[in-house]
Order: sequence, then structure tokens, then C-alpha cells
Amino acid sequence: MELLIDVRAIAASRRAGFSKTLLSASLADAGIDYLHLRDLGTPKAGREAARAGRCDEMREIYAGQLQEPAAVLAFERTRELSQFRSVCLLCYEADPSCCHREVLAKRLSHKTGAAILHL
Repeated sequence: MELLIDVRAIAASRRAGFSKTLLSASLADAGIDYLHLRDLGTPKAGREAARAGRCDEMREIYAGQLQEPAAVLAFERTRELSQFRSVCLLCYEADPSCCHREVLAKRLSHKTGAAILHL
């Protein structure tokens, strides 16, 4: 992996090493670039739906988010970067089946033909 794209709306965490500044520094030490694209994050209502296990509701909310002009631009930037670099998408959810990261990965794969590998 050459580039980690943080797709959390809020790049802060109580988990050690996962807040934006510490994560970026740790990745840099390992030779991996970091980019936070907040506009590809899930809105609060989507995060709440995901936490409650309402995955279809989260996907519906997130589909609306992806229509926002800033999210469209952020997705396009992700697509462009993925053409030339090995990219990993990061968010908080451990299970991709109820996570916006899965939605993004599938959309990116559809547009570019890239394979999806969940780490």
C-alpha cells in the first residue's frame, strides 16, 4: 500500500494511534502517505444507523451523501489516485458489510476494475 485514504467524517479516535495526527505520522514512518477525505465520510445519521445494525438505512443515507458536490469531487480524486497508486480506504467499522467503506470500494472497483481486498 502506498496511500491510505481516511474516509471517516471525523478523523479522531479514542483508540491509540488512530487519530489523524498520530496515524499520519505513523504511516509516514512506514513510507505510506495519508490523505483525509472528510467528504467521503458517513453523516451522523448514517453512523448511528450503522451502529444500530440498520445497514440498509445507512446505505440509503450514504447514497445521499455521495450526491453532494464535495463528495463527488472527493470520490473523483480517490478514483484518480487509485489509477497510479496502491490505495487503502480506512474508516472505523470493522465489518465491511455494514460500512460505507464497502460502498466506496465497490463503486471504485466498478469504475476502475480494481480488486477489493478487506484487511
